[in-house]
Amino acid sequence: MSTNPAVDTAPGMSAPAVGGRPPWLLRRLFPLLATVVMIIIGMAGTIWGPRYYGKSAWALPDDLWGTMIAAQRLVHLNLAGLYTPPTQLVSLPGAAVILIPVVALIDAAGLRLGLPDAHAAHPGTWLLAGPYQVAISAVVLFAADAIAERLGVTRPRRFLLAAASATALWSVTIRWGHPEDAVATGLLLYAILALSEARTSRAAWLAGVAVAIQPLVLLAFPVLLTVVSPRRLPGFLTRGAAPGVLLLAAAAAANWTATIHAVTSQPNSPRIDHPTPWIYLAPHLADGQVAAGPARILALIAACGCGLLAWHSWRARDMTSSAPSPPRATGAAGWSPDRLSEVLWWTAVALALRSVFEPVMVAYYLWPPLALALIPASRDWTRLLSAGITAVGLTFFSQIHWHNPWSWWTPMIAVLALTLFFARPRRVDRRRVSRGQLNRGGGSRLGSAAQVLPEPGEQFIADSAP
Repeated sequence: MSTNPAVDTAPGMSAPAVGGRPPWLLRRLFPLLATVVMIIIGMAGTIWGPRYYGKSAWALPDDLWGTMIAAQRLVHLNLAGLYTPPTQLVSLPGAAVILIPVVALIDAAGLRLGLPDAHAAHPGTWLLAGPYQVAISAVVLFAADAIAERLGVTRPRRFLLAAASATALWSVTIRWGHPEDAVATGLLLYAILALSEARTSRAAWLAGVAVAIQPLVLLAFPVLLTVVSPRRLPGFLTRGAAPGVLLLAAAAAANWTATIHAVTSQPNSPRIDHPTPWIYLAPHLADGQVAAGPARILALIAACGCGLLAWHSWRARDMTSSAPSPPRATGAAGWSPDRLSEVLWWTAVALALRSVFEPVMVAYYLWPPLALALIPASRDWTRLLSAGITAVGLTFFSQIHWHNPWSWWTPMIAVLALTLFFARPRRVDRRRVSRGQLNRGGGSRLGSAAQVLPEPGEQFIADSAP
C-alpha cells in the first residue's frame, strides 16, 4: 500500500481501517442480518401466511422438491435417476449437489422426502430445507457486499443494497425454490471480484463451479473473457469448463438418453408458466411442452455480441482519453472502481438476454441481472434508489399470472431494461476534476499528486506494460 494519503483515499476507494481491517462479522453485518430476516419472514410467510387466505396447507415452492429428490438419488449413488421423473431437473448436476447436505440430514432424521400434496400439506422436511436453501442462496448477498466494499460504497448505501437484494432474492428462494440460481450468481460475483484483484485462476474455478450449478452463468463468459489476458485464456476456459463437464459426463455415463434430453431440450410448459412471443418459434414437445434449449443458444450468441460491445466501448473510450486498454487480470494489482462497475453492468446486461429470448418464462428468471445491476448502482444514492425501487417492484409485479405472450413479457422486459438504465455506470474523468480543483485553488490543498493521480487499475496496467 502506498504511503501517499492521496493515493490511499482516491475517489471511489475505501479508506484503510485504522489498526487493520475490522472483523469479518462486522464487515458483513448487513448481508448476515438480511439472511436472518429472510429466513424468519420466509418461514413465517410460508407456514402462517396462507391462513390469511383461508388455506391450511403451507405455501411451499414446488420446484425445490424435484431437485431435492435428485439430490437424494445422488446421496444413494443413483446417478441413472438424476434426470428421470419426478426430479424434473434440466440444469447441470451441480444444482442437486448443493442440496446434498440438507437431504442427508433429512434422511438421517427419518423424514419422508416427497412432493407436497393433500396428504402432506405440512411436510416436516420444509423446516430443514427452507432455512438451508435461504442460507446457501445468501452467498449472493455476501458477494455483493464484498464488491460494494471494494467499490468504496458507504455503509448506509450497503445497508440499502442488502435490503433491496434480499427482497429481490425472495422470488428465487422462498417463492420458487431455485437456490441453484442464487448460488451460481453469487459464485459468479466472487469470480468477478477475483478477476478485479488479478486472481485469474481462482476466478476461473469459481466461474466453472457456477456453470456446473446453473448454466445461465455461461452468458457472462463473453464479458469475462474480454478482461482476461490472451495468454491466460486457454487456462481460464479449461478451468471454467472442467467442473460442469465432469459432472455432466458422470450423469451421461449413467443414463445417456435421459441426461442429454433434459440438458439439451430443457422442456418447459407454457400452460403452467408465462409464454413469450418466442413461443411461436420454439420447438414443441410432447404434453404441450416446448424446448427452451434452442432459444438459450440464441441468447448465448447475443451475449457474445454484448461482450464485443463492452470491449469496443472500453477500447474506444480509452483510445480517445489516452488511457490504457480494457483491464487484464494478469498481475498482482486490481482494477479501478469504475472498471469494476462497468464489468458488473455489462455482465448484468448479458444475463438479462435470457429473459429477452426465453420462449417460456418464470418470474425468477428476471432476478440474476437485477442482483448484479444493484451493485454498481449502489455507488450513489440516486442510482441506488431508482434501481432498487424498480428491481423490488419488478420482483413482485412479475408474480402476476398472465398467460398472454405479449401482456406479461413486454412490461417485464421494459422494467428490467429500465432498471439496467438506472444502474448504468457513470464514469468521471478524474484528471479533469483534478485540473478543475487546481484552477479553483485546490492545488495548495491537494498537492501536485492530485494532478497526475491515476486510477488504481490504470497504475497497475501502466506498471505491468512491456
